[in-house]
Amino acid sequence: MSSPARTIPPLRDGERLTRQEFELRYQAMPEVKKAELIDGVVHMPSPVGLHGHGQPHARLNTWLDTYAIFTTGVFCANNTTVRLDLDNEPQPDLVLLIDPARGGQSRLSADDFIEQAPELVVEIASSTASSDDTRKRELYRRNGVREYLLWQVPEQRVDWVVQRAGQFAPLTADPSGILRSEVFPGLWLNVPALLRNDGAVLLATLQQGLATPEHGAFRERLRGTMSGTPTTLTPSNHPTP
Repeated sequence: MSSPARTIPPLRDGERLTRQEFELRYQAMPEVKKAELIDGVVHMPSPVGLHGHGQPHARLNTWLDTYAIFTTGVFCANNTTVRLDLDNEPQPDLVLLIDPARGGQSRLSADDFIEQAPELVVEIASSTASSDDTRKRELYRRNGVREYLLWQVPEQRVDWVVQRAGQFAPLTADPSGILRSEVFPGLWLNVPALLRNDGAVLLATLQQGLATPEHGAFRERLRGTMSGTPTTLTPSNHPTP
C-alpha cells in the first residue's frame, strides 16, 4: 500500500524552518510574491505602497540595470532569492553581481537560484527599515556581500557601506552628494537627485561615471577574463550546499 501524499503546510511569518523546508513551502505557494528566511526565521513582508516602495524600487532598478547594460559581465537582478547559507535565504530588492565565469563571487545553481553573496545588495525600506538596517545588514556582512545600499524612504536617508577588513564601513559622498562604488567602478549615485525624484539627473550622473577611465578599465578587465560575450549567467556545476 502506498503511503499518503504529504500535505505541505503554508509558510507562516515568524516560524522557524530549515532552508530546505522553507523552499518547499514557498514553491508550493505561488500566490506569495515575497518571503525570506532570516537566521532560520520566516519573514513575510506586508504589502507595499507606490510612494513608499514601488516607485523608489523602480528608480533604483533603472539606475542599476543601466549600469549593467553598459558593463558586459555584470548583471542586475530584481527581487531574486539568494541562498546565502543554510539559515538565510533573503530576497533582496536588487542585486548587482559579476558573472562568476568572469571572477564573480556568487554562482548560479542548476535550479536558477543565486548562491553565495552577490557583490552589491540594495534594499528599499519603508515599514521594514529596522529589519533591513540590523538583521539583514549583519547577515550580508558576515556572508561576504562586498557593498550594501539601504534607502530608508520615510527618513529620506541613503546609506551605502563597503566591506573593509570584515566590517562594513560607510562610503562618503563628495561635496555634490555623489556616492561612488568601490567594487563597481563608474557606478555613481547622485543622492540629492534620487531623493528629489530627479531621474534625468540621476542617470546623467551615472553616465558621467560610465565615461571614466576607471569604468573603461573595469570593462576591459572583465572582457579579458572570458572569451566571447555571454548574455546570461552560466549555472555552476558545484552542488548546492
